[in-house]
Amino acid sequence: MNTCDPVTIGIVSISDRASSGAYEDKGLPALQEWLGRALKNPIRFQPRLIPDEQVEISRTLIELVDAGCALVLTTGGTGPAPRDVTPEATLAVAEKLMPGFGEQMRQISLAFVPTAILSRQVAVIRGQSLIINLPGQPKAIAETLEGLKDADGRPQVHGIFAAVPYCIDLIGGPYLETDETVCKAFRPKNAQRPIRA
Repeated sequence: MNTCDPVTIGIVSISDRASSGAYEDKGLPALQEWLGRALKNPIRFQPRLIPDEQVEISRTLIELVDAGCALVLTTGGTGPAPRDVTPEATLAVAEKLMPGFGEQMRQISLAFVPTAILSRQVAVIRGQSLIINLPGQPKAIAETLEGLKDADGRPQVHGIFAAVPYCIDLIGGPYLETDETVCKAFRPKNAQRPIRA
């Protein structure tokens, strides 16, 4: 029996072509698959597939926060192209900025491609929700969340998800418990719950 707190997570794939049916969306399945592996909590997903329209993105983020999502992850629309407006839409609904997430995502991606500096991912807090813009490609989503590991599976560069559970604690959300083989959450000792059998 799962004794972990249940959590509602918004997952948003932002793509003109996928939302119009021109090709199959890969962002939502990638987010759902990774979160399903990483978290021990029962998850209720709130998925959305929407076009690169700033007003619609902002409206969707507000709707998901209002629906009780402790965490909202977006994928797509964070580059420098004219239609890439996810960061602007995210900043428009922000109450607090969390710049460390974007800095670390670019650091991880730079290990693979020099064009990582073109990425404009941001993270913000609205109410009791953490909203994070992730890259658009499934492989990059997993690398960003999980980080980089050496041949023995030890972390070389921490993924951003290691900091997510404690951030959600601090803003009054549910206690997220991770599968440490996927991603070890970091909390100060005084913020850790005793391990349950």
